[in-house]
Amino acid sequence: QVQVVESGGGSVQAGGSLRLSCTASGSIFSINAMGWYRQGPGKQRELVATVTSGGSVNYADSVKGRFTISRDNIKNTVHLQMNSLKPEDTAVYYCQVEGQTYSTGGNYYTGNYWGQGTQVTVSS
Repeated sequence: QVQVVESGGGSVQAGGSLRLSCTASGSIFSINAMGWYRQGPGKQRELVATVTSGGSVNYADSVKGRFTISRDNIKNTVHLQMNSLKPEDTAVYYCQVEGQTYSTGGNYYTGNYWGQGTQVTVSS
């Protein structure tokens, strides 16, 4: 099985900073990409930032210039540095992992795996 564990959420005032971390472990042997999504109250889950194993990054327009995603491929860990936080950033942040796991016969398949989420609350 694959385990995806997030940490670093909390409550801050507007303008503050938080750093989220996520580590994937278990049966996964190769990761294509890792990223962060968030879901605010009454809203659908949306992409925040992603990074591929090759280092390509993608950010939602709403966080460009404020958030930075980074990855340690050896440790299967991704971080999200969040600066200049705004109340609209309040959401549960989920770590997402796309990677390969072994199947029967020595084959593998690609799947998406999600963490439990960590709450980020930004007050005005």
